[in-house]
Amino acid sequence: MPEYAAIPDAKFQTFDEKSDPAQVAPRLAALRSTFAGQKIDGFLIPRTDVHQGEYVPDCDARLAYMTGFTGSAGMAVVTTDLAALFVDSRYTLQAPAQTDTAVVSIHDTTSVNPGDWIAENLPSGSRIGFDPWLHTPGRLASIREPLEKAGIELIPVANPIDTIWTDRPMPPQGPLEVLGNNRTGKPTTEKLEDLRAAMAKEEAGAVVLTLPESICWLFNIRGRDVPHNPFVLGFAIVPADGTPTLFVADNKLTDENRSALAGTVELAGKDGFEAALADLANQGSAVWFDPETAPVQVKSVLSNGARLIEKRDPVLLPKAKKNDVELAGMREAHKLDGIAFAKFLAWFDEAAPRGGLTEIDIVKMLEAYRREEQTAVDVSFETISGSGPNGAIVHYRVSEKTNRTLDPGELMLVDSGAQYLSGTTDITRTMATGPVSAQQKDHFTRVLKGMIAISRARFPKGTNGAQIDILARQFLWQVGLTFNHGTGHGVGAFLSVHEGPAGISPRYTVPFEPGMVLSNEPGYYLEGQYGIRIENLIIVQESAAAPGYLDFETLTLAPIDRRLVAVEMLEPAERDWLNAYHARIAREIGPHLDDNARRWLDQATAPL
Repeated sequence: MPEYAAIPDAKFQTFDEKSDPAQVAPRLAALRSTFAGQKIDGFLIPRTDVHQGEYVPDCDARLAYMTGFTGSAGMAVVTTDLAALFVDSRYTLQAPAQTDTAVVSIHDTTSVNPGDWIAENLPSGSRIGFDPWLHTPGRLASIREPLEKAGIELIPVANPIDTIWTDRPMPPQGPLEVLGNNRTGKPTTEKLEDLRAAMAKEEAGAVVLTLPESICWLFNIRGRDVPHNPFVLGFAIVPADGTPTLFVADNKLTDENRSALAGTVELAGKDGFEAALADLANQGSAVWFDPETAPVQVKSVLSNGARLIEKRDPVLLPKAKKNDVELAGMREAHKLDGIAFAKFLAWFDEAAPRGGLTEIDIVKMLEAYRREEQTAVDVSFETISGSGPNGAIVHYRVSEKTNRTLDPGELMLVDSGAQYLSGTTDITRTMATGPVSAQQKDHFTRVLKGMIAISRARFPKGTNGAQIDILARQFLWQVGLTFNHGTGHGVGAFLSVHEGPAGISPRYTVPFEPGMVLSNEPGYYLEGQYGIRIENLIIVQESAAAPGYLDFETLTLAPIDRRLVAVEMLEPAERDWLNAYHARIAREIGPHLDDNARRWLDQATAPL
């Protein structure tokens, strides 16, 4: 029996409809009314804020405000008479449902560059405005090139959206928190020593940091400035000699955290950042910044005298290589999450066949089981709860408007995660709710074989994610199928659920190193019918069996639905891996469950 007599309310996420296509046309008209005053013929609207992160506070969600699109990546171009929304393949189903397609055209960025679209639709001599705080030099260059060929100019302007957004939300007000070494495993002083060693090799006089996750990791701080990620939004300048400066909003600083940071970092308001950049330029300093993550305005200001060192953010790689304390915390978080997920799956298996469950019910129950653990402070992203055809929408977000009832017999895809004080989790499971077709089992098993292939991989040092991505896709490719998203991304330690610089997909060329935590999540999506994804998190480790080689330790501890497995399609080694994985789950999670859930787990993890 389920532990809850009724579906509890969610506290970590909401289900309100964030998009209203009816608002798109009037907002576009209001934006266009500002063009004449700024002498522009169009304006670029990126998804990002000044920190260029995947997650933005509501006050900076300009793309969503203007177009209704709420995905994690995208860009719009609005001209005097046209509007286009550019999204990647993850969002080609979501975007048309959220915007007004009568006034906004949708384009897949894998085939259409926004710069090419502008060049084709605007005459030579046109002027396109952009906010220099919201674009990076790297991303803007790909747009600028076709525009220059077409005689179209990019013009930095004050953001006109901010003048028409009359009900814009307030900036985040959450306080800053300073973590102890017992949670971070390394004091800021040692991290700064390592950073300065890297700076010395580049002869850098200062490093400018703009990514919140880099700043939070380096200074051992966390916050609540963006949804579901414990970020403090700010900037930092680290000189080769002397005390770094952290630029954050004054309302985040208390006497307690000022005291905790004293002697390690100087504190300044965010509005002082640009002036500090100008000082570096005036001094003729050699300044390191990341052209793929720092805003164009950073480069523009520094260019007035500084020697520019344009290289990847030097904090990204050391942050990705978790130390022993961080890895211990991640293992603890995944054990806690495994307990919650086993309770959830036991409840789901009892409730789903009876009918009546909605996608929102499922999200609420999973969150409730996670909240039983006092160290769970949030979800790590809004849960993807896709029943039947909604499971085929890769980044589906259930709302009161889209919520559908799960029909017994449909596949149910749940992609979710949590932020525990000890670490960050991310897991996807696809569950049967009744009889399973041969086609469903075939597709599920091909996805499973790909996930197992990554899990079992052993490879020489120097190997990267682009080189092993095929392992996850090979069994789908054999029958002409694939999935249009990466196989894996990096995951932070009580930080962002998505982090670089390593991952598993053709675009990840940074070699794996021990301590990196990655997702392993192949899938298959049959539009209009169902989606399948199986996701575990894995740690890169030194191979005990082959010196000089690396392999993976699996972090996630949750059963994979045996009812969806076509056992005859598995090789003996694959079957052995799955049986050993399930035996480990029973051994590590079972003792923490009540009798009913333990009986369910024993059945769910029985050998194939």
